[in-house]
Amino acid sequence: MKNKIFKYVFAVSIAGFLMGFDTVVISGVNLPIKNLWNTSDWFHGAFIISMSLWGMVIGALAGGYPTQKFGRKQTLIWVGITFLISALGAALTTGPYMFSFFRLIGGISAGVASIAAPTYISEIAKANNRGRLVMLFQFNIVFGILLAYLSNYLLAEAVAVDSWRLMLGIESVPACVFTLALLFVPKSPRWLIVNEKNIEEARNSLSKMMSKNEANHLITLLQKEDNAVASDAKGLFSGKYNRVLMLSFLIAFFNQFSGISFILFYAPEILEKAGLVTSESLLSSVSIGVVNLIFTFVGISFIDKYGRKQLMYIGSVGYIIALSMVAVGFYFSTTAWFKLFFMLLFIASHAVGQGAVIWVFISEIFPTRIRSFGQSWGAGLLNVFAAIIALFGSVLINVFAPWIVFAFFAFFMVLQLLFTHYLMPETKGVSLEEIQGLLVKAKK
Repeated sequence: MKNKIFKYVFAVSIAGFLMGFDTVVISGVNLPIKNLWNTSDWFHGAFIISMSLWGMVIGALAGGYPTQKFGRKQTLIWVGITFLISALGAALTTGPYMFSFFRLIGGISAGVASIAAPTYISEIAKANNRGRLVMLFQFNIVFGILLAYLSNYLLAEAVAVDSWRLMLGIESVPACVFTLALLFVPKSPRWLIVNEKNIEEARNSLSKMMSKNEANHLITLLQKEDNAVASDAKGLFSGKYNRVLMLSFLIAFFNQFSGISFILFYAPEILEKAGLVTSESLLSSVSIGVVNLIFTFVGISFIDKYGRKQLMYIGSVGYIIALSMVAVGFYFSTTAWFKLFFMLLFIASHAVGQGAVIWVFISEIFPTRIRSFGQSWGAGLLNVFAAIIALFGSVLINVFAPWIVFAFFAFFMVLQLLFTHYLMPETKGVSLEEIQGLLVKAKK
C-alpha cells in the first residue's frame, strides 16, 4: 500500500517538475531573446521574464475553483495538456508578443498545478510522512530547475542557431509523460467524501492506499468532521480563518523577499556582474541547480523528523549569513568565486528552509472543505510576490548597486526569523483534522 501511495504521489508531483522547468528555463533564453528582439529593460522584465509569473498568479488565484469543482485529478490532467501547448507555442513563436502569450499559458498551468498537486498529495498522505510526500512536489520543482539550467547550458553549447527554441520546446516531453501517468492515479478520497458525497468511490480509492479497517475509520472520521464543519460553513474571508490566512500570507511574502526568484531568474546575469564570463555564468547556474537539489534531499530527510519550524530556523540563519556576505562581496569587489560560494550557501539555506516547508505548510493548515481555496490564496500570494520581483529584477540589476539589492533581501530574512519564532506553529506529525482544530476559530 505504501508503494502504491508513493507511486501516486510521485506521478502527481511531476507537476512540480514542469512548474520548475517552465519557470526557470527563461534564464537561458533571457539574453538571446533580448538581443534578438532588442527589447527595453522594462518591456523585457514585464513581458519576457515576468509574463509566466503573472500567469502563475492568475492560475494560482483561479486554480482553487477547478480543483474544488472538478477534482484534483481532472484539473491536473488539463494542467499537463496546457503545459504541452505552452512549450510548443513558445518554441515556435515569431515575435515577442506571441512568445509572451504562450509563456502566460505556461504560467497559468504552473499556477493551477501549485494548487492541485500539493492539495492532492496532502489528502492521501498519512500524518507521519505527509511532510516528505508533499515535499516530493518541491523536489520535482528543484529537479526541474536543475534540468532547465543543465539543458540550457548543453543546448547553448551544442546548437549554434536558435538554441533557445529547443530549450523551450523540450518541455513538451515531460508534459506528455505527466498527462499519461495521471490516467492511472485514483481521485482524492477526501475530495470525494467532502465535496462529492461519493462514499463508494472514495472507498474504492482508499482500498488502493490502505487496509479496509483504516479506510472505514477514515471515512467515518471525515463524515463526522464534515457534518460538524457544514453546520458552521463559512467563506474563506469570513473571519473564521484569519489566523491561517495570515500565516500563509507571511510565509509566502518571506519566501519571495528572500530574493530566491531574483537569483534563479537572473542567475547568469548576476554571475556576469560578479565577474564570470558568459559561458562560466551558464555553467555556474547549473551549480545552483545541483546545490538546490542536494539540499532539497536534506530537507526531505529532516522535515518529518525535526519539523517545519526547526527547518525555518536553520534556513533563516543561513539566509541572513549568505545574503549579507554576497552584499559584502559586491561592496568590496571580492572575487567572483567568493560571491558564488555565498550564493550557493543561500540556495542551500532556501532548500532546507523555505523551499522545504512552504508547500507542505500551506497544504496542511486549511480545512478540507476550503483547502483548494486556501491553497489558492497562499500560492497566489507567492506568485504575486515572485512576479513583482521578476518584474523589477531587470531594472534592479541595472540601476542599483548589487550590494544594495542583497542587503535589502537580508533585512527581510531577519524579519522572517522573528516570524518563525513568534507566530509559526509546528504541524509535524499532526493529522489534518487536528490541525484544523488548533488553527481554525471555533464556532461560538
